[in-house]
Amino acid sequence: MNATPRRVEHLQTDKGSVPVYTTAVIEQPWSSYSATDHAVWAQLFRRQRELLVGRAEDEFLRTQDAMGMGEERIPKFDDLNRMLRARTGWELVGVEGLLPELTFFEHLAHRRFPVTWWIRRPEQLDYLSEPDLFHDLFGHVPLLMNPVFADYMQAYGQGGVRAHGFGPEALAQLTRLYWYTVEFGLIRTAAGLRIYGAGILSSKGESIYCLESAAPNRLGFELERIMRTRYRIDTYQKTYFVIDSYEALMEATRPDFAPIYARLAGQPTIPAGEVLDSDRVFHRGTGEGWSKDGDV
Repeated sequence: MNATPRRVEHLQTDKGSVPVYTTAVIEQPWSSYSATDHAVWAQLFRRQRELLVGRAEDEFLRTQDAMGMGEERIPKFDDLNRMLRARTGWELVGVEGLLPELTFFEHLAHRRFPVTWWIRRPEQLDYLSEPDLFHDLFGHVPLLMNPVFADYMQAYGQGGVRAHGFGPEALAQLTRLYWYTVEFGLIRTAAGLRIYGAGILSSKGESIYCLESAAPNRLGFELERIMRTRYRIDTYQKTYFVIDSYEALMEATRPDFAPIYARLAGQPTIPAGEVLDSDRVFHRGTGEGWSKDGDV
């Protein structure tokens, strides 16, 4: 492991923001976090927990509490790893920033979740180009305690490793699946639509917008539809996809993707804001849906 971790962020050039990748795995330098770092964690944690009551999926909030995450200090990876290993066999590994695709897939395939060791600066509270410690720990880690979701994450990593043999189009399709589930997914519950995607859970604005704004589409999960749907990384999403349960998500993605890649090869992508006749559309917040064939 690298003894002197770096803070690897996007590079600002005359052509705009350019992602910078790293493969280093490091020990969390917990003793080097400053008072400002802990204060940023506290402010973000407190703000999001208040916003997410009644918006986040209940298990996420319960598990976050059970893991001992609080606003007092940045959690220690070692403390969380003891619980994760005992519950689902996952562990957190420290990284310096964005990972190349194959490296990321290989970590997930071996039940290792990469967590950026550094936290955003005070002036970056509301937006950051890349995932930081708050996004990774607060948004992603609690659901790794759910056995079904934990299995889904490993299966996704294994699928990503295999997808490298199918070329860039297959990788783009698989990336869209991660984006619209793990990062920006909604789940249908008895209490209405709730958030489980980490990109929403760690965002003040999007945690409100995704459920309460009339602007975005909220569509029922359909695997090949998602794999064809484009997304934006610099704005709130125009479309969110809704799963019925983690079990349903796992079952929908269990089959071999090779025939899917073959079927989708050469098919046009779908703009993020487009609604198709076949889509199952959900009313905001309620979890009630409709399609051209009637209520669902």
